[in-house]
Amino acid sequence: MKIYTKTGDKGKTSLIGGTRVSKSHLRIDSYGTIDELNAYIGLLRDQQVNENRKDLLKEIQDRLFTIGSNLASEEDQNRKKIPDLKQTDIELLESQMDNMDSELPELRFFVLAGGHQSVSFAHLARTVCRRAERLCVELSEKEFVADLVLIYLNRLSDYLFVLSRKMAQELGVEEISWKPRI
Repeated sequence: MKIYTKTGDKGKTSLIGGTRVSKSHLRIDSYGTIDELNAYIGLLRDQQVNENRKDLLKEIQDRLFTIGSNLASEEDQNRKKIPDLKQTDIELLESQMDNMDSELPELRFFVLAGGHQSVSFAHLARTVCRRAERLCVELSEKEFVADLVLIYLNRLSDYLFVLSRKMAQELGVEEISWKPRI
């Protein structure tokens, strides 16, 4: 199978269901940003500090493919062929955050990204996740987006923030606090 089809050479692409839309369409931007986020999660999974979280991070990548499939589908597409998110996916992120948070010092300041390259990767993933969430919220104001997609992205960005803190702790690096100029 060839990777290139030449069907997108004029700036159009197909949704699952066959409708052709501009590659600049908000729906395409939304699932393209999910794809970008997925690549950052892969980068996080490759960090040695996350060796014991590889399976969870791979599961998150799988859920992001699920979200991408949902966003790439026309609303009337047969849902039986498209994977779906479940409430348990959100609960998993919440329980993982609770576990990590119980081992972290109380947060008393805003945290700046940095301190270690691996921690910075987590912050990059978090910011891309927030952008994906904003795009999906905007899309949901115009077209159907499943509520669980928005909830999952919101929880995932929180998870990535807590993960960045946990990674800093495990790497023995100090969190960089933001000290506003007065």
